Amino acid sequence: MLPYLAEFLGTMMLIMLGDGVVANVNLNKSGMKGGGSIQITLAWGLAVMVPACIFGVASGASFNPALTIAFAAIGKFSWAMVPGYIVAQVAGGCVGGIIVYLMFKDQFDATEEPGTKLGVFATGPSIRNIPRNFFCEAVATFMLIFALLGFGNVAGAGASGVGNLYTFGIIVSIGMSFGGLTGYALNPARDLGPRIAHAILPIKGKGDSNWSYGLIVPIFGPIVGALVAAFLFAAIPW
Repeated sequence: MLPYLAEFLGTMMLIMLGDGVVANVNLNKSGMKGGGSIQITLAWGLAVMVPACIFGVASGASFNPALTIAFAAIGKFSWAMVPGYIVAQVAGGCVGGIIVYLMFKDQFDATEEPGTKLGVFATGPSIRNIPRNFFCEAVATFMLIFALLGFGNVAGAGASGVGNLYTFGIIVSIGMSFGGLTGYALNPARDLGPRIAHAILPIKGKGDSNWSYGLIVPIFGPIVGALVAAFLFAAIPW
């Protein structure tokens, strides 16, 4: 039971911190409005690192269905636990999104643009081109998963949480290099959970939840990229 609870709480915290910085920077009447993409990118790296430090021992700190599936595919994780992990991750993402809304409700009410409100919860492309957007998410997630697996080859990477600093580094690097294309979901739960929250919450003037994009690119792009990375890494005779 503990691993599933850890995945739920860890993903909830990830979304609270990650979606929270987007709300903090982009919503009207926020004291940090206009903080910019650098603040968002650094904060997302920290949003992954902090719960990873807390819950790594309890669950492995996946917080990401693409990572969970990829590790199971190469024998590093039990397939029997995959469904429970994914449910916990998506549920945690949804609850995290709801908490962010409750915290920033006044700022949501003061913001008129529906796209800005949706952008707090979910990713979206700067230029909508589903095949290329899919490719971008797959490549970015490939980089993430291949790097996470590669960190395991670094002597002492697991000592005193040093590996979590590497995780922070790769998240920030991916965000700064590719974030302007699709918002670098990298994680189906990171997008789907909060997008569900956006759909069900009574957000003033919220507009559409953009499911025609959200049910394709940020879900299956990361899964494909993660699987390719895992199989390639496993095939290399390290």
